[in-house]
Amino acid sequence: MATTRRVQEAPSRAKRFYATGRRKTAAARVWVSEGSGKLTINGREALAYLCRPFLAMQVRQPLEIVGRTANIDVKATVRGGGVAGQAGAVRHGIARALTVLDAELRGPLKAAGMLTRDPRAKERKKYGQAAARARFQFSKR
Repeated sequence: MATTRRVQEAPSRAKRFYATGRRKTAAARVWVSEGSGKLTINGREALAYLCRPFLAMQVRQPLEIVGRTANIDVKATVRGGGVAGQAGAVRHGIARALTVLDAELRGPLKAAGMLTRDPRAKERKKYGQAAARARFQFSKR
């Protein structure tokens, strides 16, 4: 008496592509995969996490440039900095992950300036001074 066993295949995990994005003091770890266009940052939907429509638009820019907003899922974890710096870090990470996903996308993203890390950061305060650039008022007497 032969019994046939049903073998269930494990659900195939979609290929995910990873990249790191940075801006100011924020660092984002970004995973990009084929999907339905879902964008989550730290486990929350992008607009809910970033609170400002402008920042959510900024995060979606790399996907809009390559025309893949509807069929790419993005999962990002971001630490450090403020909300604006985190949005810039996620944008940079998405752009870099898209180039790993498809090398053909590098051209349009590079032309739009998405692959360049923005080096601007807060200048440190110098000792003996009021602030980074501000000096204490000079008095001759």
